[in-house]
Amino acid sequence: MSKTIAIVCTLDTKGEEARYLKELIEARGHKTILIDTNMGGEPTITPDISAEEVARLGGGDIREIQASKKTGEVTPIMIKGASVKVKELLEGGQLDGIISFGGASNTTVGTSVMKTLPFGIPKFMVSSMASVPAYAAKYIGTKDITMMHSVVDIAGFNDLTKAVLERAAGGICGMVEASTGAIEITTTKPIIAITEFKFAEGCSHHVREYLEEKGYEVIPWHAQGVGDRTMEDLIEQGLFDGVIDLVPAGVSEQLIGGNRAAGPTRLEAAGARGIPQVVAPCGFDMISCGPLDRRDKGDPLWTSHQLAERKSFIPDAFRVQVRTSADELRETAQAVAEKLNKSKGPVKFLIPTKGWSALSVEGADLHEPETDAVFAPALREHLTLRRGSGQGPDIEVKELDTHLNTPEFARAVVEALEEMMKK
Repeated sequence: MSKTIAIVCTLDTKGEEARYLKELIEARGHKTILIDTNMGGEPTITPDISAEEVARLGGGDIREIQASKKTGEVTPIMIKGASVKVKELLEGGQLDGIISFGGASNTTVGTSVMKTLPFGIPKFMVSSMASVPAYAAKYIGTKDITMMHSVVDIAGFNDLTKAVLERAAGGICGMVEASTGAIEITTTKPIIAITEFKFAEGCSHHVREYLEEKGYEVIPWHAQGVGDRTMEDLIEQGLFDGVIDLVPAGVSEQLIGGNRAAGPTRLEAAGARGIPQVVAPCGFDMISCGPLDRRDKGDPLWTSHQLAERKSFIPDAFRVQVRTSADELRETAQAVAEKLNKSKGPVKFLIPTKGWSALSVEGADLHEPETDAVFAPALREHLTLRRGSGQGPDIEVKELDTHLNTPEFARAVVEALEEMMKK
């Protein structure tokens, strides 16, 4: 079945490349809609959606935009206009996928427009910036955008750029052919989000198993900083009925400066929605601070926190986990409490006293129970005492004489969630 693919690009400078991509896609039996987002002049080929229309939809005038030298002020106008257009096409059943290509400017525009489309709509960005980690993460954000590294700059028409565009056409065509469109939740089961990562595998496996046996739909999220941020976005959109946040360490990593920082609003969406949440402290016992050469080069995180002097787990030169300190746990406890205090729904915080992850159990590299022990009192100190006060749902902190990756702890987590779900 023929699908319709939007091509978003600047046709004043990349018209020839856009024409070639359009022809490649149409040769595979699909339709294209060429959207011009140029802010510099006249297009070299005729678009389906002109830059003038894009600017108007964004609340601007294309002549004023072309005359302006303030790129930072006019680019958002074109992004807004193109976003309005692609959403209009989607709602009218005229869009099945979207592709864009270029360098930094085109990648900013293309991915910003893609982010406005729902999960499941194929989004393909061909970019010379895909190999720059600091930028690539921002371009993708929490959305299901596929980025292809163009290697060469797509500026000029030659054998290398043609080869890149040929593969890009094959990529987006394959994606729309395989896609059924925006994801729609059809299950009638209660949907539960759960965070997990390698050092909580035992617990998360048991929790998923127990929940599925009880008739829940479970959607896991890798708590590496982006996955858990995406979960927060979908909680805000009302997708979930409850949350089991085994690995809220994006909070501590944000405070300390670790690799898995999940932004300033991590651990807030469930509370704002008022849905039940069970929280555990997995990941608060470590800082993700690799690769190892950061230590050798005197990286500020390593020097300011004196990480080289602490216990560490180093399976290879890239993956490095260093033990958190008591002061950092107190700071984390306060931040967590302040977030949970705003919850409109019930919260249960379960703390396994014999280890919060596979790395902090007895005999493991980051085992330090005397440090773990400062967390619970600090958390209770900063939590609002709500029970019977009328200030909102209860927040319960419970310590359990086990470690996180046991069936006993997993059962306690599921029982805590079910207790709140039934109220």
